[in-house]
Amino acid sequence: MIQQTLYFVTDIEADGQSPYENSMLSFATVVLTNAGEVLGEFEAVLSPRPDRRPDPGTLAWWLTQPEAWAAATANPQDPSDVMQRFAVWVEGFAGRRIFAARPLLFDGLWMDAYLNEFAGTRAFYALRHPRPIFMGQGLCIVSYHSAVMGQTVVGEAADPVPPDWLGHHPHTHRALDDARGYASLLARLLNMAGGRA
Repeated sequence: MIQQTLYFVTDIEADGQSPYENSMLSFATVVLTNAGEVLGEFEAVLSPRPDRRPDPGTLAWWLTQPEAWAAATANPQDPSDVMQRFAVWVEGFAGRRIFAARPLLFDGLWMDAYLNEFAGTRAFYALRHPRPIFMGQGLCIVSYHSAVMGQTVVGEAADPVPPDWLGHHPHTHRALDDARGYASLLARLLNMAGGRA
């Protein structure tokens, strides 16, 4: 029996660029089937880590985004509790679970670090890991977009993305809004790629 493939499209918001120096503020994940059907959503706001410091440049940018800042910092929860709940939630979906983000290098690195630190698992598959909740090394939606559009330079086709390709979800820097938009984009790209087969 062939397992269905599920994409866990994730967007994160942080107070800096590095998960080893700064804190993740919030994240959201939308679960998408290969056919583009949404099966679930997860959203959380995390307390800043006491062993990390915000990046001044990133905080200056956040001052220009007051509504997004409010969404990314309201009612924060302990990162350990959040990441453990998230891992259990992910494991509740049967199928080939693939982590996906736009771009994978940024959001994936944060989620991998936090899952490793607080939930004993990873966003990226690690050989012989005792608790692999995702398969493979993740899907970069930026790279996939370029490939589907036949571009030879990664990212060449990525911006600007037409609003209807994002499902008309506004890109607000609230993690759930952005994850929904990227899930809509991935659903369109999967459909386009499938039509070529």
